[in-house]
Amino acid sequence: MSNPPPAPAAPPRRRSSFAYDPARDTFKELPDTIAEQAIAEDVEEDAKTTAPATSSPAAEAATDQSRKRRRSESPDKEVKATTKAKRQEVDGTPLVKKSRASISPSRRDKFSPRPSTNGTLAEKPKPRTPADLPRIPRKTREEGEVYTSRRAPDAYSRRPDTDDRRRDRRDALPKRRSRSPPRRRSPLDAYRRRSPPQERRKSPSPIRGSPPRDIIRPGGARGRGRNVLAEQQRLAAEREQKQAELHVQVNRGVQDVSNQFYNARPEWVKERGRDWRRNESQIKGLRSFNNWIKSCLIHKFSPEEKTEEEELGWGEEAKEPAAQKPLLVLDIGCGKGGDLGKWQLAPQTVGLYVGLDPAETSIQQAHERYQQMRRGRRPIFDARFVPQDCFGAWIGDIGIVREVGIDPNAGNGQPTRWSGGGFDVVTCMFAMHYSFESEEKVRMMLRNVAGSLKKGGRFIGVVPNSDVCAAKIREWFKDKEAKKALEHGSNDANSEKEDGEADEEGPQWGNAIYNVRFPIDPLRPLQPDGSFRPPFSWKYTYWMAEAVDVPEFVVPWEAFRALAEHYNLEQRYRKPFLDIWQQEQGNREMVHLAARMGVTKHEGGEMLLSEDEKDAVAFYHAFCFVKV
Repeated sequence: MSNPPPAPAAPPRRRSSFAYDPARDTFKELPDTIAEQAIAEDVEEDAKTTAPATSSPAAEAATDQSRKRRRSESPDKEVKATTKAKRQEVDGTPLVKKSRASISPSRRDKFSPRPSTNGTLAEKPKPRTPADLPRIPRKTREEGEVYTSRRAPDAYSRRPDTDDRRRDRRDALPKRRSRSPPRRRSPLDAYRRRSPPQERRKSPSPIRGSPPRDIIRPGGARGRGRNVLAEQQRLAAEREQKQAELHVQVNRGVQDVSNQFYNARPEWVKERGRDWRRNESQIKGLRSFNNWIKSCLIHKFSPEEKTEEEELGWGEEAKEPAAQKPLLVLDIGCGKGGDLGKWQLAPQTVGLYVGLDPAETSIQQAHERYQQMRRGRRPIFDARFVPQDCFGAWIGDIGIVREVGIDPNAGNGQPTRWSGGGFDVVTCMFAMHYSFESEEKVRMMLRNVAGSLKKGGRFIGVVPNSDVCAAKIREWFKDKEAKKALEHGSNDANSEKEDGEADEEGPQWGNAIYNVRFPIDPLRPLQPDGSFRPPFSWKYTYWMAEAVDVPEFVVPWEAFRALAEHYNLEQRYRKPFLDIWQQEQGNREMVHLAARMGVTKHEGGEMLLSEDEKDAVAFYHAFCFVKV
C-alpha cells in the first residue's frame, strides 16, 4: 500500500505587504516574498553576528562573493521564483529546493535558523515606524514622471502657498504696464511693507489747518478757570520780556553807548575854535600833553627798524642805503581824525592812512578835516575813512583793507600762505579798553590787529593803566576796614545804617577835572587785593570835563600781554605817561616838540600842567607790540 502524497507546505507568513519608498514618499506593495529575503540589511547583520570568530581567509572570500551575488539579484527574479513555486503547487508537484555543492558550511550556517537561548526560534521585532519597514532600492525618475507629494511648508516661511490653481489663475490675469520708470529696489525693501502707507494731502482749507483743540481732562479747568490760567501765562510772559529788555538796557554794549555819546555830542567845543581850546579850556594842558605822548609814540616806533650794517672788506665801497617805502597805517578808533597832523610829521613818509571808527558822525568829521588839510599848501598822504566796529566784527571785508592785505588765519594756529597782512603800523589811541567788555571782543580785536600787520609790524596805543585801578581799590578796602574799626564802639543801628550807605558806592577817586567810579556788583564783587579775575567785563564809569562821560572797562595788563602772545604779538614797550616825560627829557627833538605844542613855555622848561591834570594823565600808559 502506497503512502499518500504529502500535503503542500504553506508559504511562510510575511511581516508586511508594503514597503516605504523615501524617493516618492509613498508605501509600495511588495511581491509574495518572505521578509528575510526582502530586508537585505538584516541578513547582513545576522551574518556578521553569526560568523565564527575563527574563520579562514577562504571562507571570508566565499562569504563576500555570496554577498555580492545576493545584492546583484533584482526583485524581478524573486517574483519569477515565487510564480514558479505557485505553478508547481497547482500541478501537485512538491517544491524541491536545489542545493549547490559549492556552498560553504559557513553559508549554510548563515541561513540556518539560529537557536534562541530558551530553545525557540528568535523572531524579528514587528515594525513600529516607517523606518523599520522593508526598504527597496531607489529608482530613477522616469521621463514625464512628476512628484505627487509637496514639501511641507515651513512654520517660519513667509512665502505664499504655491498652488497650481493659484499659479494658473495668476498667469491668466492680464499684466498691467506701468507708465512710470522702473524703480530700483534695494535689499532693504524686502523687509518693508509691500505698499507703504500713503500720506494724506493737506487740505487748503484754513479750518482743517488750524491747530487741534486742547484736550480738557474730565473735571479740569473749564470756562472762567481756563481763561484765568491763560491770562496768568500772558502776564508772566510780558513780565519776563520786560525784565529781559531791562537787562539788555542795563548791560547793553559799551560800544553802543559810546557811539551814541560821540554822535550826539554838541559841537560847542568845535565852534569855539582852536584859540579857545589852547587858552581858555579847563583841560588845555592835559589835551596838549596827551597829543605830545602820541607824537612820541609815532616818532619812536613808526619807522622801520634799521638793519645792522655789514662790515666792509678791504677795498669795498659802502652801499647806498635802500630807499624807505611809504608807511601803510591802520588807525582803529580814529575818532574825528585828530592824529592826521601827527602822521604827516612822522619821520617816515606815510603812503596810506586808513581810519576806522564805529561812530559815523566822527567819521564824517574826520573826512572833513582831511579835505581841509588837502586844500592846504603842504602835500598830504592818501587817506580813507570807513565806519566800522573793529572789536565786534571782522575788518577783512572792507575793500581797502583787503586790498592792502590781511591774514584770515591769524591767531588760530594754522599755517598761512604769507607772513601776515600788509600794514606797517596799527594804532589804537584811547580806545582799546572798550573791547574788554567780553573775551570775544578782545579776541576779535587782536585778530584784526595781528591779521593786518605784516611780519615786523608795530602795534602802538594808549590805554588806562590797570595798576592804578588795583592800587586805588586796595586803598579803598583799607579805608573801609579802618572806618569799621573806629565805629566799632558806636550804636549798632547807626553802624549798620552807615555800613549800608557805604556799601551803596564802590571805590572812586578823582578831582575837579576827572573822576573814576566802580559800581557795587554783588554777582562780581571787587577783590581786596585789587586783582581782576577773570580779566574781562570789569566796568567802571569815567568822566572828564569837556571830554567824555561813558562807561569803560579795566584792561588787566598781564592777562592782555599773555593773550597777545597767542596772536604772535610781542611786547616791546610799556610806560606810564609821567615816566615817558622823564625819559624823553634828553631827546632834543621831543623837547622842542613839547615847547611847540604848548606843553612847556620854552625848551627844557617845566610842564604847564596843574596838579589835577598831572593826576589825570597818571591814569594812562602807552605800549608797543611787534608782530613776530
